Amino acid sequence: MPPMTEPLKHICVAAGVTLGNDLPFVLQSGPCQIESREHALMLAREVSGVCAELGIPYVFKASFDKANRSSLGGRRGVGLDQGLAILAEIRETVGCPVLTDVHTEDQCRPVAEVVDMLQIPAFLCRQTDFVLAVGAAAAALGRTVNVKKGQFLAPWDMANIVAKLESTGCTKLTLVERGVTFGYGNLVVDPRSLYEMAKTGYPVVMDATHAVQMPGALGNASGGKREYVPVIARAAVGVGVAALFMEVHDDPDNAASDGPNSVRLTDLKPLLAGLVALDRARKVPIVED
Repeated sequence: MPPMTEPLKHICVAAGVTLGNDLPFVLQSGPCQIESREHALMLAREVSGVCAELGIPYVFKASFDKANRSSLGGRRGVGLDQGLAILAEIRETVGCPVLTDVHTEDQCRPVAEVVDMLQIPAFLCRQTDFVLAVGAAAAALGRTVNVKKGQFLAPWDMANIVAKLESTGCTKLTLVERGVTFGYGNLVVDPRSLYEMAKTGYPVVMDATHAVQMPGALGNASGGKREYVPVIARAAVGVGVAALFMEVHDDPDNAASDGPNSVRLTDLKPLLAGLVALDRARKVPIVED
């Protein structure tokens, strides 16, 4: 990572999970959307178990509502009330922090009362009133904000979003790279974005699954190339990141959303094992003679 223009920040989320660009990476992972209580709990337990075995700090991620579907007929999720109840149960029974996205200003406070991390979706990261509402709710309850960089932004533009959040008193935040729109239905990841966003001092997250999404490529739904997820994840860990964001599903071909870019549950452990080895090699302190 580059020389810091700001002091390096360590963000304590909850349950012993701390994010920092110089710390072992954290995994943010779960299904794209909550499909049912039983399914969400199953995946939370399975992924948590893999992470415990490999020594990876874990944050469960899933959406109660997917408000940016390609078509009107796209499955949205279980809704706010049921979704928060499921996330609260996962937080209590699995024992890991939980992360979900918010889409409207009136969702911010009730979501912040339940989850450990509130996510600002990429498409909403420049909506000033919304960003301020997320920041205020997070600051009031000591929560962390996970900010997705819009597919239309340069990495240095994120400094303005950081300033908006800090103006609310929110200083627990992480910055997420998920690629840049390149032509129609395609995203490209520029590793320089990870380097540039790290200059803020805040932890940087690589969204390795949305980065291989192909928005709207199936006409009425998004496509994706999950075979590229390991490539993106390894490149990000090689640069040095605080966390990896990966959507995981036991049957991605039949997932309610983002199946084409989700990692198969059976493929998760070997992928993470290699990433842990790379991360340890990348972050070994250099000893001066």
